[in-house]
Amino acid sequence: MATNRVATTVWEGELLKGSGVVTLESSGIGQYPVSWPSRAEQANGKTSPEELIAAAHSSCFSMALSHGLTGAGTPPTRLETKAEVTFQPGEGITGIHLTVRGEVPGLDAEGFVSAAENAKKNCPVSQALAGTTITLSAELA
Repeated sequence: MATNRVATTVWEGELLKGSGVVTLESSGIGQYPVSWPSRAEQANGKTSPEELIAAAHSSCFSMALSHGLTGAGTPPTRLETKAEVTFQPGEGITGIHLTVRGEVPGLDAEGFVSAAENAKKNCPVSQALAGTTITLSAELA
């Protein structure tokens, strides 16, 4: 069964001086301010589309990697994934780098890297972002 998740942004004003609020409606977990300076310069307590993409990608990748490892008979004890989304004003998103560190009993480093590469390729968020260069660093704890 398909599911839909909803977020809404209300933006006021022009790009450079305006600001907005992103509401995560499906979960109801909050409203988050956004602005051009928080996107192109320093965050200053506000989020950005790129940070939200990073959150989506790190969580999706972690789920895909956990699923793949479990299916191969080596379920993880812990996975810590960081997604870094690079935004260049005037160009857009120029790349995403995933870094994962895992605790996986019974799995060697080569097997972990292979499973991580597979998760990077097959997680639905990676597939949605296929037009962007996605790189990966993976290591066992």
